[in-house]
Amino acid sequence: MFLRRLPQAVCLLSVCVSLTLGYEDDIEVNYGDSYYNEITEGEPLEPTATPAPGPCKATDMTKWDKLFSMLENSQMRENMLLQYSDDIIKVELGSLRGEMLRFVAQYGGACGVAVETAGRRMSMQMEARLRESMEHLRQDRSTAAGNSAGNSHQEKLLQQLLTAARTQAIRLIKLENSCLSNPEAKGENLQQEVASAEMLVAVVTELAKTRAVLELALKSAQQRHLPAGCETALLFPMRSRRIFSSVTPDLPLSLSSFTVCLWAKPVSISNRTVLFSYGTKRNPYEIQLLLSGTRALFTVGGEAHLVEARGVVKGGGVWTHLCGAWSSEQGIASLWADGHRVALTPGVAEGHMLPDGGSLQLGQEKIGLGQEKNGGVVSGGSGGSESQMPGFEGGFDAKLAFAGKMTGVNMWDRVLTEEEISQLALQDGEGCEQRGNVVGWGLTEIVPHGGAQFIN
Repeated sequence: MFLRRLPQAVCLLSVCVSLTLGYEDDIEVNYGDSYYNEITEGEPLEPTATPAPGPCKATDMTKWDKLFSMLENSQMRENMLLQYSDDIIKVELGSLRGEMLRFVAQYGGACGVAVETAGRRMSMQMEARLRESMEHLRQDRSTAAGNSAGNSHQEKLLQQLLTAARTQAIRLIKLENSCLSNPEAKGENLQQEVASAEMLVAVVTELAKTRAVLELALKSAQQRHLPAGCETALLFPMRSRRIFSSVTPDLPLSLSSFTVCLWAKPVSISNRTVLFSYGTKRNPYEIQLLLSGTRALFTVGGEAHLVEARGVVKGGGVWTHLCGAWSSEQGIASLWADGHRVALTPGVAEGHMLPDGGSLQLGQEKIGLGQEKNGGVVSGGSGGSESQMPGFEGGFDAKLAFAGKMTGVNMWDRVLTEEEISQLALQDGEGCEQRGNVVGWGLTEIVPHGGAQFIN
């Protein structure tokens, strides 16, 4: 049975194999990309379109185009940098605020007490200084009755400042007590401590403003007061050939040595401004103490004998103390400014003797009739007492006149020592009490002419 069907099975298997091989030959597998719009070889080609032109080439940019492009780029960079800076600042400020809050929360109690104590000490020191200033002004008012109105104003101002300082002290004490009342609750009172710190900063700022106002008030008071304890001064309101002051010495001026000192506060200084001048008909320039810009000049026996010091005169309405000393024995002449010797010249009018009978004046110098001065001829004036002086006839030159204030004019018939001149030049000293024996301020007759006048 089996042997009979075996040939049938072999035949059937061979048929199946033959059919499979024939089917594979008819089917062609295409593994390439399939495109629905692909043009096959058998289809006719469509007419080709005209190729599109290539991209346009950019024309050369003008200098204005380049400039605008650069500006746009720089503006964009600037905006980016600003935005970046703002972000950094916001982040840093946020972190800084957090650090400050943590610091205050951790150390607010002890640090706050120390800061408050320091602030209270500052307030106490300010109050003490204000009290001293008030006492000083009261003493000045008692010694100078003419300045009572100005002192009263300064006293009222200082009284207001003292009240403000006391108010700040009370606020500091309250602030300190509030910080010390509950030292354990640091975390709970964080916002209060921050507010207290801000209040302390405000108090310190107010104290700084108070100090600035006090310094201005003291400076104004010092400018109004006369130096070296002087109670009066000569005012020369403007430059004029009619404005001067004549001096009548207490002793004859036939001297072989002398020292002349004075305080001057010039409003403005010309090329040649006369402070002190003595002359006769024969020689109008026996003694001269002059200003020229920032220089001080001193002559004896004529303008040929000149002692000069540069950079010693201060402007801006500041008092300057000047002294000129001379000895005939060796002809040594010295010039002093604010208590310091600024010039020393030997051989100045050696063996010369000052003649008596001349004219001594402040703020001007007498010029002989017909003499040239500063390029012009000076006439004899109007003939009044304020332009004619005994001893010789002549006139004054407005270009030489002094404008400002003068006080403490003294003259001795000897050469003062360095220590004596230094004491006279102390603004806070009592130099006006040391009066000369030839000319003594407050004792010797000094007559103002024209618009010159004595002030307190």
